Amino acid sequence: ERQVARCTGIQEAIAYHDRLEAQRDDLPYEIDGVVIKVDDRQQQAELGLRSRNPRWAFAHKFAPREEITRIEDIVLQVGRTGIIAPVALLAPVEVGGVTISRASLHNYDQVRAKDIRPGDSVRVHRAGDVIPYVVERVDDRPESERPAPFEMPQTCPVCDSDVERDGAYFVCTGGISCPAQLNGAIEHWASRSAFDIEGLGAKTVRQLTEAGLVKDSVADLYRLTREQLLTLDLFGDLKADNLVAAIAASRDTSLGRMINAFGIRHVGEHVADVLANAFGDLRALMAADEKTLIAVHEVGPRVAHNVREF
Repeated sequence: ERQVARCTGIQEAIAYHDRLEAQRDDLPYEIDGVVIKVDDRQQQAELGLRSRNPRWAFAHKFAPREEITRIEDIVLQVGRTGIIAPVALLAPVEVGGVTISRASLHNYDQVRAKDIRPGDSVRVHRAGDVIPYVVERVDDRPESERPAPFEMPQTCPVCDSDVERDGAYFVCTGGISCPAQLNGAIEHWASRSAFDIEGLGAKTVRQLTEAGLVKDSVADLYRLTREQLLTLDLFGDLKADNLVAAIAASRDTSLGRMINAFGIRHVGEHVADVLANAFGDLRALMAADEKTLIAVHEVGPRVAHNVREF
């Protein structure tokens, strides 16, 4: 049975959302909300589109499902931009039909504000019914039975480089010399929205860097040979040939994809396309100062600074 209703006015649409949420557990499939949309085609055309979604439709989510579990440990994860994020390792718990065993704690300030420590019982949900999220601590242990409050390290847990604070975040200063940042940079470079190199997933990237075949930058990818790949455990003749061919084919790409592939902070797919359309050529973008960059519609001071620094 299709769960669809035509409503007159937003209040009717919200009432339909609330009725369907009440029936949620009786449905033979999982849903996480209702899409409310204008059904007049002329009005849809007048409202138009954003870069990723229409202005004439939006998702009105249900309240997330929540469960209580225990934090077994808090570990650190280094991202491709060097940001070090605390991650909670959870006693596995099923939330909305999915078993979760880890959840990002986002940043140090959130961990301290919620006073989360290993061993604590916490309430968790899946934000948007997708992303595991620690809502709050519900543990009532006395302070004497809890470990010391969580603290961020002064050096990177992966490469031992110094860690600097940048607003709410702690950042490894090792750059591409940090294996975690190198792996992340290559995975992003090969991703579908960037150079779209099929066969270059996280496991393969890790093997390439650990073997020293890619060690200084993503440029090392374009020097890989079939013979080098065949020395690795994951590769046979066909897989080696396919990866070399996919890397070679990725040279033929658009400027927007290339700018996105660089992984410049705060420059995603949309801003990369904006910059590509504004400058039309990589050399022109490289020559642009911050004032020239800020003059581009949708480019603010932070993006301009990050592009210039990169």
